Amino acid sequence: MVSTPNTTTPAALQRGEATLDEIAEIRLSSVYLPLATPVSDAKVLTGRQKPMTEVAFLFVEIGTAEGHRGIGFSYSKRAGGPGQFAHAKEIAPTLLGEDPSDIAKLWTKLVWAGASVGRSGLATQAVAAFDVALWDLKATRAGLPLAKLLGAHRDSVRCYNTSGGFLHTPTEQVLENASASLAQGIGGIKIKVGQPDGKADLRRLAAVREHVGDDVPLMVDANQQWDRATAQRMGRALEEFGLVWIEEPLDAYDAKGHAALAASLDTPVATGEMLASVAEHWELLRHDAADIIQPDAPRIGGITQFLKLAALAEHQQVQLAPHFAMEIHLHLAAAYPLEPWVEHFDWLEPLFNERLRISGGRMHVSSRPGLGITLSEQARAWTREEQAFRARS
Repeated sequence: MVSTPNTTTPAALQRGEATLDEIAEIRLSSVYLPLATPVSDAKVLTGRQKPMTEVAFLFVEIGTAEGHRGIGFSYSKRAGGPGQFAHAKEIAPTLLGEDPSDIAKLWTKLVWAGASVGRSGLATQAVAAFDVALWDLKATRAGLPLAKLLGAHRDSVRCYNTSGGFLHTPTEQVLENASASLAQGIGGIKIKVGQPDGKADLRRLAAVREHVGDDVPLMVDANQQWDRATAQRMGRALEEFGLVWIEEPLDAYDAKGHAALAASLDTPVATGEMLASVAEHWELLRHDAADIIQPDAPRIGGITQFLKLAALAEHQQVQLAPHFAMEIHLHLAAAYPLEPWVEHFDWLEPLFNERLRISGGRMHVSSRPGLGITLSEQARAWTREEQAFRARS
């Protein structure tokens, strides 16, 4: 007897009554944000990188057959922007015709569409822009800010400024920048350290602490430029300043080194921004390598992955301070159970028509649905490449 192949679609894959909408169009944009001044941190002073002059953004705009829209973005500094855009162009068509509500399913589909290049790094950073757009679409369709859709624990989040304290900035200007940030309502100040001369870092930090006073939350960021012995010596020297944290004192993947340092210092250790997957962050969590974890949703694959990591971090009772992309991270931090921080960068403001409200040391979740952002005409003008995909009618 000859058997007949089963050609029916498995029930789990059939479109049912719960499928209410479908993705009809996708637009990709490669946008380059110019920086007014070349930016340097410790990686530049140690010769590992050149000053940063621009930031490459991958924007994804998704539209559905029912007329709903969502926007998401990822980014790259110094290198990788063209690669993200190229990968996004390859995988975007796989979303056409899909139900935009099935975000976790679509994340997996996008990852498998580019599986040969892995599940971290540039590939998942491209996926992140789609994922963020889908979450924005879902919240917008629900008429809720994303934080409320996720389930907010608070309507505002403590915020600190980073963009005023880079190492290319003279100390006197850093002091002026700190005053301006505090006057704007920002709650804390972070400055860059990790210069080849550690004494120069200490002098600079002492000037900032004296200028802002003992009650202002102050953080430092070494951008991975210390070895273990230097981090230990500098960590001890920094204790007197009452810092909220020491950020990236060691190589991002040195979980054991970070764990030993965190155990030996009174000052909390923060790290995680350079990691590009949940699995990489889990190495930090399982080694107790960070008092404060600093994931970046666009770097680890988007909001879907960030929520997985947030659950792991909460289980370990680790504090949260997401890196960069405040337009996204404000919502995610607002939904984290333990009181978090969010990073303020004024660099990104020209990209969007809206502004985030800051007062009393906190960044406030607006009543606007979704992420609450729309691309500005300036962002359109900075676009170097676009690609559109539409479902067949």
